[in-house]
Order: sequence, then structure tokens, then C-alpha cells
Amino acid sequence: MTANDDWAGDPQNASTDGEFVRDATYIDDRVTADVSEPTPQDDGTVHWPVEAGRYRLMAARACPWAHRSVITRRLLGLEDVISLGLAGPTHDVRSWVFDLDPEGVDPATGLRRLQEAYFNRFPDYPRGITVPALVEVESKKVVTNDYPSIVRDFQTEWTQFHRAGAPDLYPVEHRAEIDEIARRVYTEVNNGVYRCGFASTQEAYDEAYERFWASMDWLEERLSTRRYLVGEHVTFADIFLFVTLVRHDAVYYSHFKTSRNKISEMPALWGYLRELFQLPGFGDTTDFQEIKEHYFIVHKEVNPTQIVPQGPDLAGLATPHGREALGGQPFADGVTLPGAMPAGEEVKNPEAFQA
Repeated sequence: MTANDDWAGDPQNASTDGEFVRDATYIDDRVTADVSEPTPQDDGTVHWPVEAGRYRLMAARACPWAHRSVITRRLLGLEDVISLGLAGPTHDVRSWVFDLDPEGVDPATGLRRLQEAYFNRFPDYPRGITVPALVEVESKKVVTNDYPSIVRDFQTEWTQFHRAGAPDLYPVEHRAEIDEIARRVYTEVNNGVYRCGFASTQEAYDEAYERFWASMDWLEERLSTRRYLVGEHVTFADIFLFVTLVRHDAVYYSHFKTSRNKISEMPALWGYLRELFQLPGFGDTTDFQEIKEHYFIVHKEVNPTQIVPQGPDLAGLATPHGREALGGQPFADGVTLPGAMPAGEEVKNPEAFQA
């Protein structure tokens, strides 16, 4: 069977009436260290137990929200206890497909589409099939796709499995500020590019464009005098911003029309992006080819020809960043960097400068 034989229709992402509004309702179950079996909570959610080998992180190199979880898992050294399933960059309206794996199925669960894991638990699941998602390997059922809780719980609930020397990406003394910055980054930057790209009227686009660049200018100013967004080391706030910055010049600048400036034309943000990209966990989990294929092929209502651009040249990401002059360091004393990428998790399309 060819891909066309199994095509269920193009995804529809763009707004049909002006402003793009993201459906932000997720399966908000959590995996926590205070239960030994799935335990219903008073708020209607379920807490699932922390257990090595029980869950598989379903992600896609293309998706910035999934990229957050992949970076966090690698920085904390959770690769041996939470396995990683990677969907391919293109899909139809049914969403993510494990077509990068042999025979087109995820090797740990046998799932062909992530949709199956959602339907295994919620047969009439009415919302988008999103990554990242934690799936229980044995039952092949989705546990949660609540992306903020997934990464936060990797830090706070999975501590017994962190590698020696793992960083604290959510230090208690900075949590209020991290949460505040992360909210602004999410609404104005992470989602801001989508608000630009998926607007369906000039007025909605113009408003989204102004909002996006107002926050980008604020970030440029903030990062001109401090090395990281909060405190003296890398935190979740930086991870959340990175995933949009690293996609901007390759995709959002043209595809989503956020074309006032490239990141490479903004000195503070460009140095900041280069520093993060060169840290293990960031650049080595970034696949620009898959990123471009996803946006330019899947978003057919934005790019009807589905032509994937060859450029831009992103080799500047590997050049010296000079951020040391601002003080601080990526991680606190005693923190060690992740080791080699686990076998089979390397990006499939590394650029020459990622070697």
C-alpha cells in the first residue's frame, strides 16, 4: 500500500475566521512518585506511578512541544528508564505516524499511528492527537499528553532515576520567575508564531505579528544583559524558548511570515541560541530536515505546493557565541553533561555542522 492509498485527508490547522486559537485542552493525568498504582484524584485526573520501563515518550523531531521533552529527558539522563518513540515528520489528518521505523510501526508498542494509543484508552477521543505523549508500553494506552506536566515531572518526580550530576532545571528559588517567563514565552513566542502563520485575515495576522515582535524585542533586551532567562544557569525557561528560536530562521521566518528579522540578525538572541545549540541535548536533538518537511508539507493550506526549501544556511549555529562575557555558566558546579547519544536516537539527517 502506498502513502496515497492510505491518505485520510490533509490536516486543517489554519483559522477559518481570522485569529488562530489553539485548543489547549489535554489529558492532564500525571506520573508521580507518591503512588504505586494508577490512582484517581479528586479533580478527576489519575496519577500514575513512577516506574522504570513502564512508559514510552512518544515524540517527533518536528514538533517544538515534543522537542522540549526530548531535551529534558536527555539532560536529566532518563534515557534508560523512559524509552523514546519518534514519529515521522509528515502525516495526514489522523496525525503522527511511526513511519521512520522498520515496517512502519513503533518497535516497542507495535503502534503504527499514535492515534491508536489515544483510542485504546479513549475510543471516542475528540481532540487532536498530539506529541509529546507518554504511552504505557504494556497496555499501549496513552497516559498523558499534558506537555507542561510531562517535563516538569521529569525533573521533580523522576529524581530517583536522574543520572549522577543531572542539572536542576526548575530550582525552587526561581520557580515563580521561571513560571512567569515561561507563560509569556508560550503565549507570545511559542504560540505567537502559529498565531501569525495560521491567521486567515490580514487584520488577525497584523495583530499577531506585532505581538510576536514586541516580545522578541523584550527578549533581545533581556538577554543583552544576562546570559540566561532566569538565574545564572539553564532552566526550563531557556528550553522552552530554544525550541522556537531554533526553528525560526529555517521555517517560521518564511512559512509563518514572521519576517521582520532573522534570529541571526538579533545579536543577543543569536548568541544565546548558538550557546544553547552547542550544548549536548539541544543541537544534537534537532533535525532541521524533519522540521522543514513537517511544516512545509503538512501545512498545505499555508504552502499549497508543499515544496520544501533547501536553505537557509544554518552553519552559523556552530560558531563561537561569546556569551561567557555575561558571566554565569550553563549548569551549576558539579553538574555533568550528557554523554553520547543513545544508539538509535541520533538525528537521522544531521547537518555537516552538527557532526
